[in-house]
Amino acid sequence: MSQGNSPGFSGLRSYFWPVHMHELTKIIPMIIMLSFIALDSTILRNLKDSLVVTARGSGAEIIPFIKVWGVMPSAIIFMLIFSKISNWLNREALFYVTILPFILFFGLFAAYFYPHRLAVQPDAFCDMLRSSLPQGLSGFVECIRNWTIATFYILAELWGSVVLSLLFWGFANDTTRVSEAKRFYALFGLGANVALLASGPAIIYFSNIRSLLPPEVDAWQITLNYLMGMVCLAGLCVIAVYWWINRYILTDPKFFDATEIKARRAKPKMSIKDSLLYLAQSKYILCIATLVIAYGISINLVEVTWKSQLKLQYPNPNDYNTFMGYFSTITGAVTIFMMLFVGGNAMRKSWGFAAILTPIVLLVTGTAFFAFVIFRDSLSVFIAALGTSPLMLAVLFGAAQNIMSKSSKYSLFDPTKETAYIPLDSEAKVKGKAAIDVVGARLGKSGGSFIQQILLLACGTISAITPYIAVILFGIIAVWILAVRSLSKQFTQLTLAKSEV
Repeated sequence: MSQGNSPGFSGLRSYFWPVHMHELTKIIPMIIMLSFIALDSTILRNLKDSLVVTARGSGAEIIPFIKVWGVMPSAIIFMLIFSKISNWLNREALFYVTILPFILFFGLFAAYFYPHRLAVQPDAFCDMLRSSLPQGLSGFVECIRNWTIATFYILAELWGSVVLSLLFWGFANDTTRVSEAKRFYALFGLGANVALLASGPAIIYFSNIRSLLPPEVDAWQITLNYLMGMVCLAGLCVIAVYWWINRYILTDPKFFDATEIKARRAKPKMSIKDSLLYLAQSKYILCIATLVIAYGISINLVEVTWKSQLKLQYPNPNDYNTFMGYFSTITGAVTIFMMLFVGGNAMRKSWGFAAILTPIVLLVTGTAFFAFVIFRDSLSVFIAALGTSPLMLAVLFGAAQNIMSKSSKYSLFDPTKETAYIPLDSEAKVKGKAAIDVVGARLGKSGGSFIQQILLLACGTISAITPYIAVILFGIIAVWILAVRSLSKQFTQLTLAKSEV
């Protein structure tokens, strides 16, 4: 009887877990490493929004200004420095030198910078600016006033691009073959989303801790201390797992061919100027950059509109962060479902099919969200029958849209994007990823923010610019789909050429 069931069980196992037993030694540490990175990404993403959106005198309108005037310049500076020191340090040393400053800052922020933020705010200068500048620039003024929180936001944004996209996926691409990536990369995301499931309840618990504290105690400061402690501990665990993989996995010829890394180290290094010129001349790299930039613009255009509604519903930072904890938990569960039943199987069907699903999901969910926000006044009778408010429904519609877009990113967008790097040579992988994942990703989000700034100057408020944002979103997604189709053809040709060598 067991023999009769064996083929069926084997097929079911390969459907959900297409990994051979001897490969577990390699894949499990990578999943653990990604889980800790994703845990930090989730906590930082929720905290940066809670801190900025609920700061004194601030709101969601501050986000486009931070991304354009803070995140984007910081990303460019980082890319230039990273490209330079990548010529001096080996891969392992580069990893440590890059991640440690993040961990140090996040620890210092909770212990020192946040408790003393009011003492260092230039309130008089900002009040003068706010009285003399147009209403559409109020977000820029609040960036200056809340500069300590803005700095946290910048580094929290860069964590995802630098540590997740550049360091982890760069490491994975260096040590994974294309045939392995089709089976492994969707599974890596499972670890990331188990971390989402774990981080959500932790965020909820520590955000609700005020009920256990005396009234005179700053509950938000206590919440921040606990969550930043988790971030720093998880960051140190990332370093420990990375060190262990390099010492005990990559030294085993069953899992990694040492001659490949020696060949890569022997390649001549290019200057920053030459690297950028080299990347600009590559249609393949430009197509990957288009995907990353289009995703960044699309998600940013929707998120700011949603977070403006969320701030109105939850003005208290603890309440705001509690909602984001539930949001993270649901996102993790939906993404795990997407990875098990959609992501890996779409990847095995074809790269192009998997890659085009993300823009389609954003198109469908974005249409539903903006349609409700724009026309909700016409639905007042229906909303009243549901026993809720238009504001709460807007928050829930936005949350549903963000959950689907993020689950598509983790289960489809990231695996397809990272797989596209694998057939490239070492120079394009290292410096191409630095330019695309750090600067390209920031350019995408900053591009969306720049669009919103122009519209805010013209219209004044986020609610007034919503219809225009919806139209621009659909145009960006159309360009994204065209780039996917072009890259799919190039990826197939390059993979075939590599396999024939």
